[in-house]
Amino acid sequence: MGSDALAGLGWDSRWAETWSHWLNGLNEAAQRRYAGGLVPARVLLAHKHLYRIAGPDGSEWLAEVSGQARNQMTAPADWPAVGDWVAAAPRPAEGRATIAGVLPRRSLFARKVAGSRPEAQVVAANADVALLVTSMTSDFEPRRLERFAALAWDSGAVPCIVLTKADAADDADAFITQAELAAPGTDVFTVSALTGAGLERLRARLAPGTTVVLVGSSGVGKSTLANALAGGERMATQEVRASDNKGRHTTTHRELLPLEGGAWLIDTPGMREVGMTAADHDGLSSAFEDIETLAAACRFHDCAHGDEPGCAVNAVIASGELAAGRLASYRKLLREEARMRREETIRLRRLEMKGARKPDKRR
Repeated sequence: MGSDALAGLGWDSRWAETWSHWLNGLNEAAQRRYAGGLVPARVLLAHKHLYRIAGPDGSEWLAEVSGQARNQMTAPADWPAVGDWVAAAPRPAEGRATIAGVLPRRSLFARKVAGSRPEAQVVAANADVALLVTSMTSDFEPRRLERFAALAWDSGAVPCIVLTKADAADDADAFITQAELAAPGTDVFTVSALTGAGLERLRARLAPGTTVVLVGSSGVGKSTLANALAGGERMATQEVRASDNKGRHTTTHRELLPLEGGAWLIDTPGMREVGMTAADHDGLSSAFEDIETLAAACRFHDCAHGDEPGCAVNAVIASGELAAGRLASYRKLLREEARMRREETIRLRRLEMKGARKPDKRR
């Protein structure tokens, strides 16, 4: 089944097992409908509900989701996303395919959609590594890095921080220290796409078959970094404003790109809003492991780290070993996540009342 082409896209024995399990879960109607004509394919590009996917023989097809599968998709996150593996029924003569379903994801990088809706917006699927990109300029913001790190840990990908524009930094060590404090235990890379400094060390982190997602705000150099890693001008770039180091969106869509060395990269549009989702608490626990470890030593197990006596967290803040801003960020993200979970529960109850079925991606 074109194992070499699939392997080049990131397919492995675990995906093969997932594929077999998914096929075995098809109901009789679906088995008759597709009659063995389904193949695994990976989503390279998504534009609204139209997709470009790559199949097991190396062919690429323009694809849409089948009507049956659409009926099972009750939330935006249920739809295929860049990086997803899907079950496709190809029509080679037309250069098209129908997507019958999405294979269960290994990881899902998502954020809350802009505005007041409690829904999650998928940024990338099945990423092994999340490169959290920020520049060593006045736009550097540790609190934003904390948010990105929490979302990355929640996604199932391993976060790494990439500090760009090393050639323009007066004190790179100071930025590295701040990044390490914002995301303890996370690898930090400094790079300059202009001079090439640091790129080889970063490339060595991206093993063949690995899928990497680039996330960050506008103007931090994501597209320039993507071009440097891909070995060519694959993504458009723009200059930032010299007055405030702010940039405009260069990448306007998400796309899976091959990198030198055999890894795959998903570049994403710059994020102005980075809202928490209704995911499990694991991401925040990992991103703020230092605070949660300290909290275990508080006198009261339900200590809110305010003015309670015997608060171990506040004691460390008073000693200067922990920034008060980091605790404030942690508490704010906890509140956001809790609110999203409440709103998601309400949304699901409303769907249940309407008689909507829970999505089953194996159908």
